[in-house]
Amino acid sequence: MKYSVLITVYDKDNPRYFEQALKSMINQTVKPSEIVIVKDGKINKSLSMVIDNNRKIFKNIVEIDLPKNVGLGLALNEGIKKCKYNLIARMDSDDISAENRCEKQLEKFKKNKKLDIVGSPVLEFKDDIFNIVGKRKVPLTNEEIYKYARRRDPFNHPTVMYKKDSVLAVGGYGNYRKNQDTDLWIKMLHNKCQCANCEEYLLYFRFDDNTYKKRKSWTNTKLLIKIRWNAYKIGFCSFFDFLSVMIMQLGIFIMPLSFQKFVYRKFLRK
Repeated sequence: MKYSVLITVYDKDNPRYFEQALKSMINQTVKPSEIVIVKDGKINKSLSMVIDNNRKIFKNIVEIDLPKNVGLGLALNEGIKKCKYNLIARMDSDDISAENRCEKQLEKFKKNKKLDIVGSPVLEFKDDIFNIVGKRKVPLTNEEIYKYARRRDPFNHPTVMYKKDSVLAVGGYGNYRKNQDTDLWIKMLHNKCQCANCEEYLLYFRFDDNTYKKRKSWTNTKLLIKIRWNAYKIGFCSFFDFLSVMIMQLGIFIMPLSFQKFVYRKFLRK
């Protein structure tokens, strides 16, 4: 089965991390048919060199140059349009995929032709992949995913492989600077998409103290509440589901950073 890899990169990304992310997709046990890289605005020479150097190893790299930074969701929409193949493997510019990640996901699609999204749990690491600091498990079956999604994201965004036509059918990612994936999952599930997550941990997610700070921002909190309110309005979840999410998000925003870390480690990352 042929598939595309979709990555976005912008000027403030770390070149070393980007190199590791890109190589982890080039070195998959089942090679991608193409890698589509969306430059979200002008990028620096170091990031450009990473692309140029890896093109010598993997020639089918497609570059999309956006004139200005538009944010992850809109940049991904442009990339999705350019992907040649219906199966698209998402990848972030600072994470690392296991070498058999795409092989395992393709196996799921082969076994069940009706699947629209396949993701996996992640191992969270600091500095290098041997320093694991956490895990994020996700529900495995379609039924479990639908139930879980009423309050929490059922997929780890950089792990997913999805069908291009299924994403386009719901209008792609929304114009949000944060939580674009939450909005997409809700729209796709509301549209009766079929889903699964692999049991194996197929991606190493880069995690540091800045990750906590980003999630604690008012922008992040406000947008997530808005997206979950929209989910309630379309009948995707109950008002109690929405209320639970809102209280949790406001609590995370208000609580001290040290207590937020405790909550994540003891309850949200089991």
